[in-house]
Amino acid sequence: MLRAGTKMQTLNRKNFNKNKYPTSIMQFGEGNFLRAFVDWQIDKLNEQTGLNAGVAIIRPIDYDSLPLLNTQDGLYTCIIRGINEQNKAVSEQRIISCVNEEIPVYKEFDNYLKLAENSDLKVIFSNTTEAGIEYIPEDKLSDTPAKAFPAKLTQWLFHRFKHFNGASSSGMIIIPCELIDYNGEKLKEIVLQYSQLWDLPSEFVNWLNEHNHFCSSLVDRIVTGFPRDEHQALQQQCGYYDNFMVTAEYFHLFVIQGPQHLADVLHLKGSDLNIKVVDDIAPYKQRKVAILNGAHTAMVPLAYMANIDSVGEALASPLLEKYVTKLIFDEIIPTLSLPKEELQIFANDVLNRFRNPYICHLLMSISLNSMTKFKTRLLPQLEQYISDNKTLPPLIATALAGQILFYRGERNDDKIELADNPKWLALFNEQWQQHQQGSITTNELVSSVLAAKWHWDKDLNEIAGLTDKVTEQLSLMLSSSVEQTLVNLLES
Repeated sequence: MLRAGTKMQTLNRKNFNKNKYPTSIMQFGEGNFLRAFVDWQIDKLNEQTGLNAGVAIIRPIDYDSLPLLNTQDGLYTCIIRGINEQNKAVSEQRIISCVNEEIPVYKEFDNYLKLAENSDLKVIFSNTTEAGIEYIPEDKLSDTPAKAFPAKLTQWLFHRFKHFNGASSSGMIIIPCELIDYNGEKLKEIVLQYSQLWDLPSEFVNWLNEHNHFCSSLVDRIVTGFPRDEHQALQQQCGYYDNFMVTAEYFHLFVIQGPQHLADVLHLKGSDLNIKVVDDIAPYKQRKVAILNGAHTAMVPLAYMANIDSVGEALASPLLEKYVTKLIFDEIIPTLSLPKEELQIFANDVLNRFRNPYICHLLMSISLNSMTKFKTRLLPQLEQYISDNKTLPPLIATALAGQILFYRGERNDDKIELADNPKWLALFNEQWQQHQQGSITTNELVSSVLAAKWHWDKDLNEIAGLTDKVTEQLSLMLSSSVEQTLVNLLES
């Protein structure tokens, strides 16, 4: 806390003596996520392992509404808040000093290309949103710059190839962080498309394939961004002015599908960061989707129909906490392929993330397209559990019953604003109206939902006992309450 009478200074390198590192990393994207995830990790690696890496950030789109990081000499504060491994609430602030410059590519295209001539550059990170990895056939090599991110990257790589005469040592490790499956493979595919579109020489294509690594990644951290409501108080607490402050949760995970020498390039040995270089990210993606996202999808309708509005409130309820914990450990973890101990550690991290007092994650904001989420996040676990145990997973079946109840669109006397495929909304509206009129039974309602082959790709009524179990649980919810249904379930 700033002492009374002390004058506040602006965060920059003139006022704060912070290390500066040679530029060896280029980063597409200046947004909150990369600054609180990738740059935060680079900064810690510089401190912990002597990575000695500076970052040149490329602003990949043309806008002037926000000032460049250059106005603070690349310095900004990252505030990490959440529940640590010892189940204690923590808040840590760190001045990030690894960023050397931010280049607005639409105004300084020559400076952008000049970076390609830097022999120290080894790694490229990106996060241009899921829509950023796109192919725009109208883009030209002569554009300054091309519009699509992969086209800009192809321009840069071709300039580097020419400058270093295709030397093997000039190849790059490229790690996109966009939230699409196998993002590295997708990015490389589009770069090769541009190489063909622009009729670039075969020697360049060979250099791309042989000396550059496009690494798919899995990123996991909730970045809450600029703390608008707390900004003044946090500046007072830090003791300086900072217009680029960013906040994020304590947990982080970075899984990179890449060559093993990447661990040496990033100096991961001796670091306490949760970065894994692996041969295949698929098991880690499955773990995240099943445990974290699956728990969310199961929790949302049950907690919301029990008059709870946020994830934090749900975990503060002993009943919902017990349900979610048993769901993860008893029915989801046994269906996954990674080592059990590793899965349990991740699950405990997930539960701590749900408890994070610094994040208010509303259940309704997670409820969008819940039917699709159930299909991708929990149906595979339901089927694997049955295959392994020859019996139904009762907690997942209850989550499905809760989902059907949620899609009635009512909580107490209030209407729920449902957001999903119009076909689902029409089906639920019709079925629940008929149920309330007494023209169909609860069993018939459940059967109609499970029979939707257009969504499930199969008739779920054919899974032995599922229709009856979901009907039983939904009937209990209707006759008593979600809370009493969970009490009965967990006691049994």
